[in-house]
Amino acid sequence: MASSALQNVYNTIFRRNYVFLSVVFTSAFAMEMYATSPVNPALCPPRSNSSAAAFDNASNSRQWKDLKQKYMENDDE
Repeated sequence: MASSALQNVYNTIFRRNYVFLSVVFTSAFAMEMYATSPVNPALCPPRSNSSAAAFDNASNSRQWKDLKQKYMENDDE
């Protein structure tokens, strides 16, 4: 029985590349929308699980928002 269920999943999703890619991108989009939505902030705070927060964490001190103070001239001078 388990093999027939796995066979059905394989034939439905993984056999054709365009269906597999559609499932991957649709689920990634849905997860990103859920992770950044303010529906239940206690369960999932904004940007805590989003890819933007992961990117910010991985590229800390390499982005313009971090380097702007160093390269911009002050208007006070």
